[in-house]
Amino acid sequence: MTHVLLPTHLHDYTGGLRAADFDLPAGSTLADLLAAIDQRWPGLRFRIIDEQDGVRRHIKIFVAGESVRDIGITLQSDAEVMIVAALSGG
Repeated sequence: MTHVLLPTHLHDYTGGLRAADFDLPAGSTLADLLAAIDQRWPGLRFRIIDEQDGVRRHIKIFVAGESVRDIGITLQSDAEVMIVAALSGG
């Protein structure tokens, strides 16, 4: 089971959920997880990934505590994925 922690600014898309679990097949990639997220909450992937399939500049993704930018990486079956959004203000 892959556990995903979601940033506050995406809670409107998830019905207020801060985290969710996804049962992905062995060998699944971060891209597969993002597709599963988008299937559960349509449009959410676009808030994380840009039109060129890159992680948006203001988003950081951590897999098992390591920052990643490549959505093609393979996830361990019990991976924890944390999506973090940059804060800004003026």
